[in-house]
Amino acid sequence: MFDDIKAVFTNDPAARNIFEVLLYQGLWAIWFHRLANLFYRLHLPILPRLVSQISRLLTGIEIHPGAKIGKCFFIDHGAGVVIGETTVIGENVTLFQGVTLGGTGKEKGKRHPTIGNDVVIGAGAIILGAITIGDNARIGAGAVVTKAVPADTTVVGNPCWIVRREGRKLAPLEHGSLPDPVHKAFDELNNRIKTLEEKLK
Repeated sequence: MFDDIKAVFTNDPAARNIFEVLLYQGLWAIWFHRLANLFYRLHLPILPRLVSQISRLLTGIEIHPGAKIGKCFFIDHGAGVVIGETTVIGENVTLFQGVTLGGTGKEKGKRHPTIGNDVVIGAGAIILGAITIGDNARIGAGAVVTKAVPADTTVVGNPCWIVRREGRKLAPLEHGSLPDPVHKAFDELNNRIKTLEEKLK
């Protein structure tokens, strides 16, 4: 519980005092989940889902009772976040609003992502399937990820591109520094066209 509060102060510059932090919907969703997950591990019927659904109604965040979540987990803003049953989330992970950690079909067993430690997942990102997101990875806002992401890597786009591997580590809120590989490709094509036009002249 105290680790979750600490994560808010560490990751959110808007967190001014404990009274404001205790009103964060992401914090309430995590605490509801920890209770639901306890009931789930005790194999109690109905109760885990009931707690999960109450949490969803109150916070707008849906976390399946079976998901495994590590310490210092932070959901910023949080509306629309969905976390599936077999998801595993490491420590010091940050999610922004609209993130989906989902499955890709009706298969049984492990079907949701495993998120490493110190991972940041940007707003609206979608991570699907039983894939692993390595430690210290950065998932850009709006990225669609269906393949494993190595540690210390930044990915952006749909489908996602690896844009930085073992480079300078981005700060958790440094979304504006994420490169745009599509824009870069267009720039390179435009430069090539200009060069060819000059040669033709």
